[in-house]
Amino acid sequence: MTKLNLTRRSTLAAGLAVGAALVAASPSRAADFPDRQVTMVVPFAAGGSTDVVARILAQKMSEDLGQQVIVQNVAGAGGNLGAGNVARADADGYTILMGTVATHALNPLILKSTPYDPEKDFAPISLLVVVPNVLVVNPELPAKTVAELVALLKTNPGTYSYASSGNGTPLHLSGELFRAMAGVEMEHIPYKGSGPALNDVLGNQVPIMFDNLPSSSGHIKSGTLRALAVTTKERAPSFPDVPTVAETVPGYETYTWNALFAPAGTPADVVARLNSAANKALADPEVGKRMAEFSAVIVGSTPEELAAHVKAEIAKWTPFVRDAKIELE
Repeated sequence: MTKLNLTRRSTLAAGLAVGAALVAASPSRAADFPDRQVTMVVPFAAGGSTDVVARILAQKMSEDLGQQVIVQNVAGAGGNLGAGNVARADADGYTILMGTVATHALNPLILKSTPYDPEKDFAPISLLVVVPNVLVVNPELPAKTVAELVALLKTNPGTYSYASSGNGTPLHLSGELFRAMAGVEMEHIPYKGSGPALNDVLGNQVPIMFDNLPSSSGHIKSGTLRALAVTTKERAPSFPDVPTVAETVPGYETYTWNALFAPAGTPADVVARLNSAANKALADPEVGKRMAEFSAVIVGSTPEELAAHVKAEIAKWTPFVRDAKIELE
């Protein structure tokens, strides 16, 4: 699994320093950029965690850039529609993408064709946040820990199913990775989004689900869902008493991440200006507080670190997707 350094202060400082240095070294374009509105494309519907991250960030970036950064939701094809639009946009920094593990690692591996190459068609700007996923169950399921769930599934092979937000999504793959690493049998029930899946888990039609932690957090706090574990290497700061899956299944780690990308060919000084604005926004205490409210862990990065992260994520998921024979139209 990809090893992420989640030490916020050092990573953000590096991003800020590199961005400032690049802008200072080549001030011609950056001095004029931006002179009009910047559009941040979110390749999913409004209301999800990616959209929330984008809107928090856009507000603070607008203040630093001196021009409005607007969020435009372009949902469809599992994120491919919006990502493809940005890949084909003018390489001037005025159209940028809020990318995710789906757009830049999973979709190109799972789908038979995508309208872009995740590495060649984008200029990385900055890794932003990591959002934990969570393994939740209906409280009526007789399993209060991951170990008890594994024992239950092994004792009753083929009896239980798990829900996800759809085929090929990071949540689907979180479940498949758990199934493979824990050596258990579970039927996958895909839904068209996290909301419908959660409704059926709450109603106990499907007893188990892998979900983004922000979506399930309210139900966990109210007791209508039982959180067995988060999927990141470290425990989530907002739920410190919830263990990680890896504490029972060593080596297990999945998460959702958000990052900013521009079209390939965007001038380096413009990328640096956007990187600087993004990292300054992430360092703002108000942004930190709002991100923490829905369990997003702030990372921040240089463009080069984001490029390496994308490469590592593709390498991480390639053998698993291949071995699990996961392929979608």
